[in-house]
Formats: sequence, structure tokens, C-alpha cells
Amino acid sequence: MGNSDSVMVQKRMARFRPEERSVIDGVFKRLQAGGPGKTLQLEALQASLGALVPVTMVTRMFWGLCSIKPGLAEPGRAGAALGPDREQLMVFLADVLRGTAEERAPLVMAMSHNDAGRPQAVSCQQVAAFLEDLITAVVHILTRRGRLQGWRPQQMGDTAMGVKLLAEQMTSDLRPSDPMTCDLSCLEDWVFRVPQVAQYLEVLVAEGLDVSLSGWTAPALLPQCRDTDWTRLTVLLDVPTLMFLAPQLPDGCSAPWRLVFSTQLHGESFTRMAAALQHHGPTMLLLRDSRGHVFGGFASTAWEHKPQFQGDSRCFLFSVFPTLRVYTATGYNEHFMYLNQHQQTMPNGLGMGGQHDYFGLWLDSDFGRGHSRARPKCTTYGNPQLSADEDFVLDAVEVWAVGKPPAPAEDEEEEEGKKSILTVNPEVQAMMELTGKTLHSEGFNELQEDFD
Repeated sequence: MGNSDSVMVQKRMARFRPEERSVIDGVFKRLQAGGPGKTLQLEALQASLGALVPVTMVTRMFWGLCSIKPGLAEPGRAGAALGPDREQLMVFLADVLRGTAEERAPLVMAMSHNDAGRPQAVSCQQVAAFLEDLITAVVHILTRRGRLQGWRPQQMGDTAMGVKLLAEQMTSDLRPSDPMTCDLSCLEDWVFRVPQVAQYLEVLVAEGLDVSLSGWTAPALLPQCRDTDWTRLTVLLDVPTLMFLAPQLPDGCSAPWRLVFSTQLHGESFTRMAAALQHHGPTMLLLRDSRGHVFGGFASTAWEHKPQFQGDSRCFLFSVFPTLRVYTATGYNEHFMYLNQHQQTMPNGLGMGGQHDYFGLWLDSDFGRGHSRARPKCTTYGNPQLSADEDFVLDAVEVWAVGKPPAPAEDEEEEEGKKSILTVNPEVQAMMELTGKTLHSEGFNELQEDFD
């Protein structure tokens, strides 16, 4: 960077350390790769990014670059017709990597417009299309850079559908003055309120253009996945959904995700599922009904078998398909979690939100059926009906442990005292089997052994 740079460029470069400025300044030469003239051609940008970023997003980046007003344009230069120059690239990099919402919003508008010129407004549909390309590019980068954190997209949900749903969810936060049109002030407000927009742009530029700045580390967009048997498994989650759900978890739930129950692996057993919920701290419960709706709930604490409500305001419900949403506590009541079994006077099953017989999410202890009776909305979480039908048939369930596992008991004698009488006394167990009685504690013990 020299004294001949425009005032705009000098102000932008002041945000970087001296050693970082040389990195920013060198990006143009690297991208141009000895090409003719003083501008960057779309073909050169595609050649540099093609292995990592879809062509549609590369084109959007090109128009974003061209939208920046040139600082030292050559006389008679036609702007986008010749491609962006060095100063435009430097301003683009500075605004994406170290800029404010006011500086990023015009770039979002230009990339959403996806054509030459500087538009005054774009439609919500254009913003959604831009987001789909941006999210797809980020997923490609995570995959190609080996940053999937142990997740395997080929054995997960439909990534393309997840991209569309995440783009729709982020677009739903737009607040246009006109129902269908977003001006610059609308986009500024949106970029400020939805941090994922800036975060995904940073990943696109820093990783895609290989801009290595001191002190910058790639954000962990995905939680780590451990202790999951992928050889026999296809999970309900997809990568974009994980990118959405992981940041919703409260502080203290940054531990690797571990699959502790799946109907695909462990069968349709309420007892085994309940054991997984009880013994692994904070958990994420996912369900799919027979009509394809995917939804669930986050429990901030380990579940307990008891006829009273439990949990705290950090719990939430969510939907994955056909819409991607999170529903947090309203403060109306404290009916966050409920887990009961083998009772004659109280409901037997798992519930979150609402009240008995009218839960926001309910799974019956018979395990095949449940309900989401939330008309117009669940009092505890404010969610609408999550399932396709109010009373649904269950198709699949998963339980993911997302917090630190509880510390093992130090006193083995204390643990011995907690064991079921059926485990301690084999004669009692044998008599129960002979009389045809169900050994309800056996499923708990088996699951505990499977995952400990």
C-alpha cells in the first residue's frame, strides 16, 4: 500500500496490522496471475475459487466487487465492463473481513442483485437466492477444507434442502418497509441483527481467497461429533441445520455431540430412550413423524423420572422441516420438561411445553404416537403445531448428548446402593421372569453399558 492509494483505501487499510496489509495488498496480484491490464476478470476469479466455491457464488462476488466505486478509475473506464481494479478488491476485502453492517449491506445488495450497476433495492426473493449460494459455498468450503468436525454429509439429511431452509429462516428476519422490497437501510438492519450473514461472508472470503490474517481463526460453524457409529446410521440432521442449531445452545453446551439413542440403532423403546435422556446431561431430542415433519427439543439439564415439570428457561423447542425455527421460553409458565413412566394417575411419556394432554411436544410412553397440541401457540415456548397432524405417528427418534457428561460417582458403594434390586439379587430377577413380569430396569442398565 502506497501514498498513491485513495483516501477510502487508506482508511480501510488502517484496520489491519502492517503485516496484514501486505497480505491484503498481495491478493490482487495473486488473483490476476499475470493477466493483462489493471483489472480483475471474472475468469481469473473463477479459476482461483472454482475448486472451493460454486460458480454462481463466484459471479455474485464479482458483481459485489464491481459495485464498489473505483477510487482511481482510468479516464473513460466503464467500471464493471473491465472488471474491478486493485482498490476495489482491497475495499471489498476490508469491508467483508473488518467492516460494519453499514459497509457490508451495499455488498449484500449488489451480490443479491447479481448484475452490473448499483441497485437501490432488491426483493426478498433475491436476498434468499443470494443466501442459498452463500450457504452452499460455506458448506463446500467446510467439506473441502476438512472442517466437518467428524460429521459425514453423505450419511445425513438432504444438504440442498437444508440450504433452502436455512436461507428461508435467515430471510424471515428481514424487516422491509415494502412487503417485497429491501432497501439499503433494511439490509443494514438485517446484517446487524443476523450475525451469520457476516460470519458466512468472512468464511467465504478468508477461506475461499486464502486470505491468511494474523489472529483470525476460522469460526467453528459445526460442533464436533464423537462416538457415533456411522457404519449403520443415517441421521436426521443435515449440515446447514447443524449450522443453525449449534449457535442456539446456551453457554456450557459446547462439548462434542454424541449420539446416545437412535431408533435406527436401538429400536423403538421408550425405556432405552429415557435412559439416554437421563444419563448424559443436556440433550437434543429429534423426531420425525410419519408424514416427514422433523422437529424436537433441547433439554438444558438431564431428564428425571418424576410426575412434576422440570428444566429451566434455557430449554427450547424447534422445527427442522418443513420450516427451520427455534422457539424459546415465553415466561408464561415453567412447564419446560416432563418425563414419567409406569404411573396410573399421571400421564406417562415425555413432554415439553404446554400442559397435560396439550403439550407443545409429547411422546407417549407406548412410543409409537405423540401429539403437538399448540393452537394457536404453546404457552411455554410460543411454538405452533410442530407435527404434520396434531396427533402424529412416530417414524424416527434421535437423542444427541450436547453437554459435558456427568462426572462418574467416586464412591462405588454409593453406586452399588443405587442399583436396582433386580440387579443386586439374581433370585428376584429369576422369579420375575418365571411369573412373566416385565423387567423395566433392564433396558436402563443395557443402555447405560452401551454408552458409558
